This record gives sequence, structure tokens and C-alpha cells, in this order.
Amino acid sequence: MEKIQMTTPLVEMDGDEMTRVLWQQIKDELLLPFIDLKTEYYDLGLPYREETKDQVTIDSAEATKKYGVAVKCATITPNAQRVEEYKLSQMWKSPNGTIRAILDGTVFRAPIMVKGISPVVKNWSKPITIARHAYGDVYKSTEYRVPGPGKAELVFTDESGKEQFRQTIYDFECGGVLQGQYNKDSSIVSFARSCFQYAIDTRQDLWFATKDTISKKYDHTFKDIFQEIFDREYKARFDELGIEYFYTLIDDAVARVVRSEGGFIWACKNYDGDVMSDMVSTAFGSLAMMTSVLVSPDGKYEYEAAHGTVTRHYYKYLKGEETSTNPVATLFAWSGALRKRGELDGIQALVSFADKLEQATIDTIESGVMTKDLVGLWEGETPAKGVNSLDFLKAIRTRLEETL
Repeated sequence: MEKIQMTTPLVEMDGDEMTRVLWQQIKDELLLPFIDLKTEYYDLGLPYREETKDQVTIDSAEATKKYGVAVKCATITPNAQRVEEYKLSQMWKSPNGTIRAILDGTVFRAPIMVKGISPVVKNWSKPITIARHAYGDVYKSTEYRVPGPGKAELVFTDESGKEQFRQTIYDFECGGVLQGQYNKDSSIVSFARSCFQYAIDTRQDLWFATKDTISKKYDHTFKDIFQEIFDREYKARFDELGIEYFYTLIDDAVARVVRSEGGFIWACKNYDGDVMSDMVSTAFGSLAMMTSVLVSPDGKYEYEAAHGTVTRHYYKYLKGEETSTNPVATLFAWSGALRKRGELDGIQALVSFADKLEQATIDTIESGVMTKDLVGLWEGETPAKGVNSLDFLKAIRTRLEETL
């Protein structure tokens, strides 16, 4: 068959370890035979980030702003052990965090559901999408270990040098810890707009939750900004589509989510989103069966897998041992990016290919062929057959070729 032609390149961000191996296998087996793949390539593997002093990460984010759609492989965020292992000059920051900051984006994560793998919460019949405000809060906090008795104060001095605010946090009678968090109105506004726009794009209800009854300034600001933007800019469109914006307290939201059937977007502050996305993905089955897309307020998209680099399997791979690493989330990052590129460029064949690739993947699992991580979750009538990663991709290719 004639390869599908692209007009605008995707921004391709390669990654680390086992997911880097899967990245190339997906391209070789499922993309390059069918698409005249155009990408602007950036190597975000840790060795090249070290070589470029992380400039490559910044360049890839700027390219995403230029072209509008990116696809990213999982990458290492180094800790002390990684600094030693890779002989790094410093502990480089998370590439995801850098890209999110440059794009001012919100991360949306949703489970990939297949028949035969049931959510732990039995009434969840539709996906739950977590929208995480990936800025500020504890991830940008300043911390201090208090050595002994003394007074801790919160002070704000304006740009002219005048002290505007001073409040005692706590009079310590012994040692302890301090942590100062912040957020910005501009970032919260971007978060709100991304959430409302994504709800409109996907025709889903949007839930948002904080703890404004306790945090009467910090969390309440989130609540107020969301409501103001919704009323002013999005309410009419929501009403027209028959979808709802719903605000509640975070503890009430957790209870409601567990009792729900799913099928909505749950917007969370940074820490809440970090925790709840893993809870939801695990309850639906596996982090390897979770899509993730970073969406900026001005409509730039970066698709990635929701999991890490699968280090344990990579060490086995280096020894020449067979691995059965689940490539589905990485594969859906590619399909999501290709679909969006096709939508933006008006290439229906590319949109259709992305749909068929995802369906072939789901059909392969539902036929009983899957990676070994899913075998223990399998409840389907057909016996589960655990295969290695490459054989799984080849099985998907067989089904894909039948539909094409």
C-alpha cells in the first residue's frame, strides 16, 4: 500500500532505557511501513542531556511551540544514584517539568480500557481522566530544617522593597521542619483554560476539587479563578454541549469518584494530581495502560506514556534476556500525536490510521495475546498468552494490516 503522507513534522523526543528500545520497535513495526513519517528529532536520553547541559530539552519544548504537536518517550529524572551511574555533572531537572513550564501546560491522563481487564472499582465503566496542574506547590517549595526553638515568619516584600505582609507561622519550642509553597494567578488561569477547553474538545464533564475550607487563601484562589473563567468564557459552550462543570472539596471528590461510573475529567492541584493519577491508573489496571497528554492554553499538545523508563527490564535486556515490557502507553502516545497532527493538517488518512492502530492494539489484547504484566489481570474467556514485547507488536501489526 502507498504510505500516508505528512505535511507538518511531529516533534519527536526520544528517551531512556527500555522505553527507548520500545520506541524504535514501535516505529519499525507499526509506523514506518505505513507512514512517510516526518519528525523533528530531539534526543532526550540522559547522556545527550548531559552533553548539551540540558539545552536539548529546552530546544524540544520550543519546537513544540513552533509545530504544535510532540510525542515524547519516557525519560530519566536523575537522583544521586543516577548521577553516579551516568557520570553526570549535575542532577538535571525532570525533562517533563521543564517542558511543562515552557508550554505552561496541563497534563491529562486517562486509562486505556479493554474487555477482559476489569477496574478494581467495579462500577467504573468509563475512563476517568486526571488533569494535573503541573506547576508550583510542593514541587517548587522551599524547605528548611528548624534546628531548635525560635519563631518562623511568612514575609512578603514588594518590588519597591516595602514590607507588605508579615505573619507568624509557628513559635517552635523544639526542632521541626518548615516548607513554603507558592503558585501564580497566571499559571492557575492557564490551568483552568486548558481544563475547560479539553472538556469541550472531549465532550466530558469537568470536576475540580481543592480544600478551600481549610486553605482559605491558597486553595480558595484556585476555586475563585476557575469559577470566574468558567462563568465568563465557557459556561455558554458547556450548556450548548450539555456538559457540566462541578466543584467540590477534595475529600468529597474522592468519595464521589469511587462511587461514580467514570466518564469525566477530574482536575486536581499538583500534588493531588500526582497521587490520584497513579491511584486511578492502578485501579483501572496498569500504569502501562494509561495515556498522557500535555495541553497548553494556546492549543499545543505533547503526548507521552504515563510511566517511567522500566529500568529493571532494561538491565535484563542488556544481558540479552527476553523481556515482556508493555508498550501500549508508548504506542498510544504515538497514535495520539499522529491523530492530532492529522486533525490539525486536515489529513483524514492519518487520523484514520491512528484510530485503526489503537483498535488493533485493543483487539490484540482482547484476543488473549498480551505482555506478561497483563496476564495476572486477565479475566477474559479466551486464555491469556503472555508474549515478549516484540512479538506483541508483531501481533498488533498483523491485525493492523488486515484493517488497512
